[in-house]
Amino acid sequence: MLDIRFIRENAEAVQQNAINKGYKVDISQLLKLDEERRDLQAQADDLRQRRNANIAATKGVRPSDEQIAEGKSIKDKLAVTEPKLKEVDENYTTLIKQVPNMALADVPIGLTEDENQVVKIVGEVPKFDFKPRNHAEVAAIHGWIDKERAAKVAGSRFAYVEGDMVKLQFAIIQFVINTLSDESKVKEIIAQAGIDVPSKPFIPVLPPLMIRTEMYDAMDRLEPRDQRYKIEGDELWLQGSAEHVLGSMHQGETFNEADLPVRYVGYASSFRREAGTYGKDMEGIFRMHQFDKLEIESFSTADDGLNEHLLFVGVQEYLLSQLEIPYRVIKKCTFDIGKPDARGIDMEAWLPGQDKYRETHTADYMTDYQSRRLNTRVRRESGAVELVHTNDATAFALGRIMIAIIENNQTVDGHVNVPKVLQPYLGGRTIL
Repeated sequence: MLDIRFIRENAEAVQQNAINKGYKVDISQLLKLDEERRDLQAQADDLRQRRNANIAATKGVRPSDEQIAEGKSIKDKLAVTEPKLKEVDENYTTLIKQVPNMALADVPIGLTEDENQVVKIVGEVPKFDFKPRNHAEVAAIHGWIDKERAAKVAGSRFAYVEGDMVKLQFAIIQFVINTLSDESKVKEIIAQAGIDVPSKPFIPVLPPLMIRTEMYDAMDRLEPRDQRYKIEGDELWLQGSAEHVLGSMHQGETFNEADLPVRYVGYASSFRREAGTYGKDMEGIFRMHQFDKLEIESFSTADDGLNEHLLFVGVQEYLLSQLEIPYRVIKKCTFDIGKPDARGIDMEAWLPGQDKYRETHTADYMTDYQSRRLNTRVRRESGAVELVHTNDATAFALGRIMIAIIENNQTVDGHVNVPKVLQPYLGGRTIL
C-alpha cells in the first residue's frame, strides 16, 4: 500500500492516479478517516496512560473515593472510545488498501488495453510455403496433448501433456535455470540491456504451491478472488503464479544492504479459474486452469529498483532471442499495469497458428508498495532502515512458450525443429 504520509501530502495526484488506473477510490474520505483515526488514537492513548497512572498510584494502598471515581470514569470513556477507534481503523484500512500504487512518469495514460504502446519489434515473422498449423493441430499429430481424458479426471481446461512435449518443457526449464544462475550469462544480459546493476545470479527455488490468505492479501495479488482457488476449510489458496510465494517469503525480515539485490528464479505449477475465455484461447493449452511457469523475483534498494526492472525486461528479451522467437515489447498504460504496479512491460510472441502476437511475458515493478504491508526492509550502510523495492517477471510461461516454439518451428509434415539453444538439453536432438 502507499504511505499515508505521502497520500496526505499528494492527495490530488493520488486521486488522479487512481482515476488513470481505473480505480474508484475516494481520497478525501480516506483523509477524513485518517484524521478521525489519529484523533481517536490520541484520546485512547491518553486514557490508557491515565488509567495506568491511576493503577500505579493505588498500588499497595487503599484507593481514595476520588481515585475510584476517576478509574470508573476512564473505564467508561475507554468503553466508548476503543470500539469507535476499532471501527474507524477498520474502515480506514479497507480504504487505504484500495488505493493503487503510483504509476511512474513514463507510463502512458490510458483507460483501455488499446492504449498500450508497442515500443520494439524483434525478429522476422516466419514465412511458410504451406498453411501453418496451430499448436493443437501439431500436437494432435503426435499425441502430445490429451484434454479429453483430463476432462474426465479433472474437468475442463486441464490437460495431460505427453511425449516429446514433456521433454521440451524440461529442456526449457534447464536452459532458463542454467542461464540465470550463471553469473557470466547475467553479465552478458546486463551488457546487452545497457544498464548498471550488480551481476549477482538468480537463486533457483521450488516454492510452495499454496499461500496463506494474509500473505496473498499483503502481496495485493489475491484479488480478483473469483479467479483464485481456495482450499476449503483452510485459510490457504493455490497460488496463481510463483512470484506470489516468492515475493512474500521474506515477510517481516530485514536485509543488509550489502546482500542486495537478492534474485530468485522459481518454478511452480500455478492455478487460475480463467473464467470467460473463448475462441482460440480455448484450443490446446493456451489458457488453462493449471499451468507451469518460471518466474523471477528480486528485492533491492529503492535506488536500484527501476534498474532491476530494466534487467528483468532484458532477461525476457534475451531468453526469447535465444529461442529465436519473433516478439514485440509493449509498454503498458496506466489502466493495464495493475493496482500494485508502478510500471509494467509485456512481451508478445508471434504465433503463426493465430496469425498474431500474443502475450507470453510480463514484467512488474512494484516499488515499495508490497514491502510496506509485508514489512520487508533493508538496513542501509548508513544505519537507516528502509523498505525494499520488489520486482517480478515471467521468465517463461511454459505452455505459451512451447506454443510459440511449436508454431514458429513447425515443418510441413508436422514435425518441430528444436531451437539450437535447447538441443543440448534434448540429447542433441534437432527435431521433435
